[in-house]
Amino acid sequence: MKPSHQTITHLYEHLGKVFYTIAAIDKSIRKEEIAKLKEIVKKEWLPLENTFNEFGDDTAYEIEIVFDWLVANKWDFEQAIPNFKFFRQEHPRLFTTDVIALILKTANAIATSFSGKSKSEHVLISQLNSILMSS
Repeated sequence: MKPSHQTITHLYEHLGKVFYTIAAIDKSIRKEEIAKLKEIVKKEWLPLENTFNEFGDDTAYEIEIVFDWLVANKWDFEQAIPNFKFFRQEHPRLFTTDVIALILKTANAIATSFSGKSKSEHVLISQLNSILMSS
């Protein structure tokens, strides 16, 4: 059974929060991190599946929209990972091998886009990997 449009949208919203958390964990979000996220969304997330919002935009843009909103509002990211873990448990079929690989690729690309991966980013990506690899 194909997931609903709303479920796909929620996945992308959660990913926007997770990627924001990775960028913000070291207390500052660099323009390189934002640029890397936008590049990967455009090159890899958009072609992944073909759902569109009510405005005709690819639903994968939800990752960027949520990320940008969080940056603009200096969002408190403490619940992002626990909420993502819960979402992962509720919707295991969304997390195909390709989706998991792309989540980790995006997370690592954001973390390494500005002067390498910090210790806090490394720990966060390890947590993310653990969540993604659990069934």
